[in-house]
Order: sequence, then C-alpha cells, then structure tokens
Amino acid sequence: MKVVNALGRRKSAVARVYVVPGKGNITINGRELNDYFREDTLRYIVNQPFDVTGTTAQFDVKANLDGGGIKGQAEALRLGISRALCEVDREAYRPALKAAGFLTRDAREVERKKPGQPGARRRFQFSKR
Repeated sequence: MKVVNALGRRKSAVARVYVVPGKGNITINGRELNDYFREDTLRYIVNQPFDVTGTTAQFDVKANLDGGGIKGQAEALRLGISRALCEVDREAYRPALKAAGFLTRDAREVERKKPGQPGARRRFQFSKR
C-alpha cells in the first residue's frame, strides 16, 4: 500500500495527515504523540479512529498541524486520520467511523466581533437615563 494522505479541519486548525502501514507510531510536526499532546484526553481523541476500527498499532501516522488551539488540533487530526482510513479500506472502516461521527467536519467557528460592541454578541450596558 502506498502513502494515503487526507485533510482534517476544526475551528482554525488544519491537519495534513499521511498514513502508511506500520507499528502505530504517530509523529506530529516532527515530535512524538506523547510529546506533542501532553494530556491523556487529547491523546485519546487522536487514537479514537484506530480504536473504533480495530486497527490499533497497524498504521504509522505523520501529521502536520497548523493553527488553532490544542483541542482543535487534536480534533482536526482525528478527522484527518478517519478520512485517511476510509481511503485505505472503504468497505471495512467507513461504516464504523460514520456511526461514531468521525467523518463529519464540525463546522462551528468563532463568530466575528462586531464594530461598536465589546464582543460578538455582547453589548455595552444600556442606560435609560
């Protein structure tokens, strides 16, 4: 099998993911998974597609992450890995990933700040007199 690449996005984070058969090594921006994501919950989010499809330690992942915060990057990486696994074997992995909701891009973005107010929806205090 050749290298399979996919793209994952969440908020303003973008993950370019390259998946090859291997021993389960995940490299992000040249660093190991445990070094890049220090929290267990973030590592769990990244490994969810492998747990759902039962392919733990079967693929090596190399990812380039850019933009956003740490949680958005983890969720963008999860989407990228899920899309790459679908390209590897569509019939085997797609139903499980789709049922878990890992193939849907979370389209929620931060609403822009409006002029003349302190935030996106927040208004300055109203004074009647």
